[in-house]
Amino acid sequence: MIVCWANLAKIETAFIASPKTLRFTSFPSSSSSIRFTAKTNIRHSSKLPLMSLSQAAYLIPLKPDLKEDDSSPRITLSEGPNTIGRGNVSTTDKRLSRNHITIVTSTSGSASLSVEGANPVVVRSSGERKKVNPRGEVSLANDDVIELIPGHHFFKLVLPEGRAAKKARKEGDDDVEAIRRFCPANEKLPSTFRLLSVNGLPDWANTSCVSINDVVEGDVVAAILSNYMVDVDWLLSACPKLANIPQVMVVHGESDGRQEYIQRKKPANWMLHKPRLPISFGTHHSKAIFLVYPRGVRVVVHTANLIHVDWNNKSQGLWMQDFPWKDDDDDDRDTPKSCGFEDDLVDYLAVLKWPEFTASLPGRGSVKINASFFRKFDYSNATVRLIASVPGYHTGSNMRKWGHMKLRTILQECIFDREFRRSPLVYQFSSLGSLDEKWLAEFGASLSSGITEDRTPLGHGDPLIIWPTVEDVRSSLEGYAAGNAIPSPLKNVEKPFLRKYWAKWKADHSARGRAMPHIKTFTRFNDQKLAWFLLTSSNLSKAAWGALQKNNSQLMIRSYELGVLFLPSPVKTQGCNFSCTDNNRSTMKVKQETKDEVEKRSKLVTMTWQGGKDSPEIISLPIPYQLPPKPYSSEDVPWSWDRGYSKKDVYGQVWPR
Repeated sequence: MIVCWANLAKIETAFIASPKTLRFTSFPSSSSSIRFTAKTNIRHSSKLPLMSLSQAAYLIPLKPDLKEDDSSPRITLSEGPNTIGRGNVSTTDKRLSRNHITIVTSTSGSASLSVEGANPVVVRSSGERKKVNPRGEVSLANDDVIELIPGHHFFKLVLPEGRAAKKARKEGDDDVEAIRRFCPANEKLPSTFRLLSVNGLPDWANTSCVSINDVVEGDVVAAILSNYMVDVDWLLSACPKLANIPQVMVVHGESDGRQEYIQRKKPANWMLHKPRLPISFGTHHSKAIFLVYPRGVRVVVHTANLIHVDWNNKSQGLWMQDFPWKDDDDDDRDTPKSCGFEDDLVDYLAVLKWPEFTASLPGRGSVKINASFFRKFDYSNATVRLIASVPGYHTGSNMRKWGHMKLRTILQECIFDREFRRSPLVYQFSSLGSLDEKWLAEFGASLSSGITEDRTPLGHGDPLIIWPTVEDVRSSLEGYAAGNAIPSPLKNVEKPFLRKYWAKWKADHSARGRAMPHIKTFTRFNDQKLAWFLLTSSNLSKAAWGALQKNNSQLMIRSYELGVLFLPSPVKTQGCNFSCTDNNRSTMKVKQETKDEVEKRSKLVTMTWQGGKDSPEIISLPIPYQLPPKPYSSEDVPWSWDRGYSKKDVYGQVWPR
């Protein structure tokens, strides 16, 4: 009898991750091979020349919170039947049979599960939690979670793409994994924004996404963290580097009780400051990070509170750009003048009035860190404009410095393509204030500002409000618990005049349909092209954006907010190559554009846009939701957090708990 070692190696490879029992059956003497039938106990041997078997899928072990369990190996599933049982879990559990379940997979992307043991199995699929009893069978889909014992021994199924999905992705179908292809070049990163990584999603869904350690990196000598909520315990565990930065100022919006707790738990190098709130019901809601390096400063504007769920479970956005010191210019160049970005930044920081502190900078000695300090950097290459809100009753020229009047002022100065005349608007956010039709018209007038090349106004844009439905929240990654961060009461949500504006949170192309949005965005669009795009901390409320008073002579704002506005702008011929952390990246400023280069302007598009994205003038933005948005159906109910919901969520919970 002749043994075919290559075939033996194939069988061995298929069973490395899932040891079983091997039985040999000899053929008649004319046969030149051996038949292998499940079950097998073969382990890897370096003496055998391993060859790849057709892998059809694999199971990823999960912790009870559904995060990947890196301490346990993945289980490879080959095409055909695969038996999973007691030998595949790291802890002893007599409720598990040796042959607990059988999963049948194929390379076409299909799979099914049958229960062989004496105890039921739970399969979580598309937000539903289904119990499968012994001898029962169920079809499986990609990313389904299997509980070998209900509430215990979690595994996520990862299937290969089927032919239809591959074909759709090859043809550029908008609905299929567009984020997989979102890979902007380094020089384009400051011109776009990134989504935050979400736990529990497949790797491709976090392509080009960031975590807090991608932001706070390198030799930081001073930091200012601006936010609403701060979980000091999580923050220090998630980003230990913050404990070692010499000077850290935390500007926050927490209650007095929480501030006392942070004061007790914070490292000695941290300072706390809560900005003054002169008008009732306001908050310090801005979310930004300012990092000072020996080479320059990093400015980060984002949408996440400094808490675990915001940086792990939700749809969030973040923009950042590094800027060099002004006096690092060549000696034969004039010191750069201030620009709109610099003036807006310093004006905003000055209102915060944090206690001035001193930092020691290599080669520069001791410097005082206050708002004026930030004029030491060259922002002439800034790719965005800042849109901030600060509390107060703003009159005169100050009225156009803040809130929706600041956005109106900047848009009025911009020239847009004719295709955006009377094009629709999108308002997308995570908390809805108490609105009325008069204010919504006032706000819409600001966002409808702008002209075309022939000086024709863009005209009114009809808004659509993207807001999660009750079903979206119920079937989300967090279940009903996600509704805690969508804190709008019934009295605000169910005003009759809002019904015509509601649109669905649909995010298949970014794989974030079940990652509830905490991101806030506002935009004007025509199909997959964008006139402009705003990433901000501002929800849709008068407190955040301001309301005109006294015959439109005064703007009243209650809260601190901060956002970045992406606009069509002159194409930078050398890109944005400066980095505070990468010594190999150029410190050279962008050269002054010629007349022809000024006339060549960037175009903003979504990541599902079908044109070529390699051109320097195309700026792709990872809008997580579908454009155009899909209006609510008659069955859709907008989420409100003070209503009761009896239908159980993906964790078997009702609301309120």
